[in-house]
Amino acid sequence: MSFAAPLYLLGLLVVPLALGAYALAQRRRRRFAVRHPGVPALVELVGSTPLWRRYLPPALFALALATLAVALARPEATVAVPVERASVVLVTDISGSMRATDVDPSRLAAAQEAARTFLRRVPAELRVGAVSFSSATVSVQRPTQDREGVEAFIEDLVADGGTATGDGLSDALGLFDDEEGQKQPPAAIVLLSDGKTTLGRDPVEVAREAGKRRIPIYTAALGTEEGVVTVGPYGQRLQVPPDPETMRRIARESGGRAYAVDQAEELSTVYERLGRRIGTKPKKREVTPWFAAGGMVLLVGAAGSGLRRFGRLP
Repeated sequence: MSFAAPLYLLGLLVVPLALGAYALAQRRRRRFAVRHPGVPALVELVGSTPLWRRYLPPALFALALATLAVALARPEATVAVPVERASVVLVTDISGSMRATDVDPSRLAAAQEAARTFLRRVPAELRVGAVSFSSATVSVQRPTQDREGVEAFIEDLVADGGTATGDGLSDALGLFDDEEGQKQPPAAIVLLSDGKTTLGRDPVEVAREAGKRRIPIYTAALGTEEGVVTVGPYGQRLQVPPDPETMRRIARESGGRAYAVDQAEELSTVYERLGRRIGTKPKKREVTPWFAAGGMVLLVGAAGSGLRRFGRLP
C-alpha cells in the first residue's frame, strides 16, 4: 500500500485528539453529576449496560476519522495487470531422453501437463507460441491468443531423436520478428530440456543473441541423475541425466532465470509462476473510493449507535 498524497496522513493525529476530548468530557460529566437517593434502585430495575455498548459509538467515530484521513491521502494498491502485446514461446525438448520415467509418469508427460498449466494461468491477452525440437526443430507454432491451437500442439508431442537445443532456441527467436524484422516487445522464451546438447548450434551463443535483443530465456532442467531410457534392438539401458549447468548459462546469458526440477508437480509450479511473471506486471491503482465509502459507513454507524444509546451524537 502506498499513498499519492501522504501529507494528508497527518490527519490521523485528529483521532487521538478526538478520543482525548471524549474522555475529558466523560470525566467532567461524572464530576458534576447530581446524586439521587433513588438511583441505585433504578439501576437494579433497568440493569447495567455492557461496557462495549457504551464505548461503541466513540470507537466507530474514531475509526471513521482514521479511514477518512487515509482516504484523503489517496491510497494506492499494487495489482497485477496483463502486459500489453506481450509474447512468449514455449520451447520443449522432445528428444528420446524425454521418454524417461524418473519423473512420474514420464518427462514428456510432465512437460505437457506443465504447459497446460501455463496456458490456463496466463492472461488471455498474452500471445503464446511453441517450438519443439529433438535432432532439429520439429514443429513451430507462432505466438497467438488461440489457446486451443497451442494446447493441440502440445498434445501432439512425441519423444524421439537427439537434442538440438540451440536450433530450437534460434527458431524461437525468429518468431519474434515481424514483417519489418523488428521484434515485438515485450517477449520471453521458456525452455524445457532434460539433457545435453548433442547436435546443432551452441545454445549459449543463441542465448547471448537473445540477451542482446532483451528477450530473456527462462530455463527448466527436467529429470534426475537416475533417469534411463531403453534404446537399440536389444533394449540397452542408457542413462540420461539432465544438464542444469548449461541451462543456467543459457538463462544467465539471456537475462532470464534457471530452474532445476525433478517432479511433475514442481515443474507445473514453476510454469505457473513464470506465467504470472511474464504475462502480468505490477501497477498502482488508486483505491480512495473504498476508503471514503468505509469512512462514511463508519460515521453512519457511529451516529446511529450514539442516538440509540445516548439520544445524541457521539
